[in-house]
Amino acid sequence: MREVGLKIYDITLTIKPSMPVWPGDPKVVLERVSKIEEGANANVSRITMSVHTGTHMDAPVHFLPGGKSIETLPLDLLIGPAQVVQLPDDIDTINAGVLENAAIAKGVERLLIKTRNSAYWKKPDDAFQTGFLGVEADGAAYLVKRGVKLVGIDYLSIAPYKKSRPTHEALLKVEMVILEGVNLSEVPAGFYQLICLPLKLSGSDGSPSRAVLIAE
Repeated sequence: MREVGLKIYDITLTIKPSMPVWPGDPKVVLERVSKIEEGANANVSRITMSVHTGTHMDAPVHFLPGGKSIETLPLDLLIGPAQVVQLPDDIDTINAGVLENAAIAKGVERLLIKTRNSAYWKKPDDAFQTGFLGVEADGAAYLVKRGVKLVGIDYLSIAPYKKSRPTHEALLKVEMVILEGVNLSEVPAGFYQLICLPLKLSGSDGSPSRAVLIAE
């Protein structure tokens, strides 16, 4: 029985062949390989894609040779209280100063950053957007200093385009969970319960994930 009073926001992107992917990554292939109408006993589909497709998580080994892989992420960090902060549309990047002014609550461990990027997901079949907002290296250092344990952002990388390594390294060295490609377009700033679970892929540097926010 559904609990009265709960509002659930599905912040997961729908995986489909037309969705944007990181330049150089394989496009999504989702196809039916067995069809009842052609005499098969059941319908069966297969999918081919990068593990960094759509809403996904990065594991430390994504940027750190010898780092931990996705199936080792601690479940207690993937479920629990979270804050969504909304940044102004007129900023050019997300640095430490911007985050200092973002009204991040004291003690927040799970932080989702809503930006003008979220407008892209209202037209999810658009091409990859190189002008998305990402967190600069000094912003990453600020999040580490604040004790954030999980950070999410509303485009396909936590770091600005073509500046991936410094931000990812700063976060992954302290084993901060990185959740990328969340759709926050319909989510107001505020406090929620977050559930975000990756596929349990052995030795993988990332995984598609289903992510929801629950507001009471």
